[in-house]
Amino acid sequence: MEELRTLVFDAELSAQRLDIFLGAELPGVSRTQIKRLIEENRVQVNGAPAKASTRLRGGEEIRIHWRPPQAPTALSEAISLQVLYEDGDVIVIDKPAGMVVHPAAGHPGGTLVNALLHHCQDLSGIGGELRPGIVHRLDKDTSGVMVVTKNDQTHVALAQQFKQHTINRRYLALLHGVLTPMSGRIDSAIGRHPNHRLKISSSSRHPKEATTHWRVLEVFEADRLSLVELRLETGRTHQIRVHFSERNLPLVHDPLYGGRARTAALTDTRLRKLAQQLPGQALHARLLGFIHPRQQRYLEFSSEPPAALAELLTYLHQKYAVAPFPQEFS
Repeated sequence: MEELRTLVFDAELSAQRLDIFLGAELPGVSRTQIKRLIEENRVQVNGAPAKASTRLRGGEEIRIHWRPPQAPTALSEAISLQVLYEDGDVIVIDKPAGMVVHPAAGHPGGTLVNALLHHCQDLSGIGGELRPGIVHRLDKDTSGVMVVTKNDQTHVALAQQFKQHTINRRYLALLHGVLTPMSGRIDSAIGRHPNHRLKISSSSRHPKEATTHWRVLEVFEADRLSLVELRLETGRTHQIRVHFSERNLPLVHDPLYGGRARTAALTDTRLRKLAQQLPGQALHARLLGFIHPRQQRYLEFSSEPPAALAELLTYLHQKYAVAPFPQEFS
């Protein structure tokens, strides 16, 4: 239901653009949403439609025909899942690339949580209505192994393992560039980008510790690409993507951190086409190991790269691979 909100630009304030003023007066409303309100003529200044660039000089009455956002809810949806393991405490999923983990703005349905609610009714409630059982996440376009909890006791115990960095997490990533040395670690605190709300950065005003271990598996002569295995100590949002893009080694076809532009410049046309068929960054969570809280035994699960990434790697192996580097993590 639409409601009318009225604001008055203080006559004592310095002149200001309409969109800037609304951004300050409507906390929690994004710049994109403000732009859409103005473009849909749902913002009037002194009774007349206005532009984002309209200058407010003092005393103007701003009327906003506002549709308050509806609180999203997670509904059961009959979406197929690839279940690797399931018991009364946990369910381990091989998440496909392109699937969002839980409902959020812009993704009210079609998520892993929607699928889980259809598959099983006994998810942990700690994550709340929108994130039941979700103890860790993968980015939308990152495929691979995830564990979800079915009761609060298991959720707390697994969350503690993640906090103590005892979960065994291994990823495969295809990077633009060649890493030297062949193995190592990145310790670089990261957090929300100070100017870009979708990005994470080491320049964040409130960074948190983040540690990524790497080892090079193969180097491909074509346009200098590297296949690497990564072991995470921490699991910050976009951690792998940020750690390597900030070293000028973005993941192949990463749409947010420079990989897509580098991919478009690949000289091998077949390689470029295969890379551009990926739904997003070339990143796969291939292995997850943890101590089962009730059984008190170590469980480990793995998955193969999805079809698009597997086809790309097969092409690289057949045409460009040099000798592999078998060393383990230091």
